[in-house]
Amino acid sequence: MAQILLAEDDGSMREFLAKALRKAGHHVVAVGDGLDAIKSLDGFHADLLLADVVMPGLDGIELARRAAKLQPGLRVMFITGFAAVALKNREQTPRGARILSKPFHLRHLVEEVESMLTA
Repeated sequence: MAQILLAEDDGSMREFLAKALRKAGHHVVAVGDGLDAIKSLDGFHADLLLADVVMPGLDGIELARRAAKLQPGLRVMFITGFAAVALKNREQTPRGARILSKPFHLRHLVEEVESMLTA
């Protein structure tokens, strides 16, 4: 069982993703934006940060950058409805981060999470 911090600003999507990850056996802390995600890392050790790229307040890339400083070795996976190519050119994108483009099937999300956690 992994500790997953999920940051997604769309409430229904957030609940949908959290439910699927919990069903797969993971402990999930789900928050609605990057600022709440950073606050959640105080006292919570995450194995994986699963973050939407576009969020109000603090976007997913900046969230991942800050989170990696707070918890070195944190694995990062972005979920996005935008072209993944744009992320690969960003210097701030954490090394080893994976990108899952929307729309995706929940089974694929769980498989990608499992793959990241065992790598």
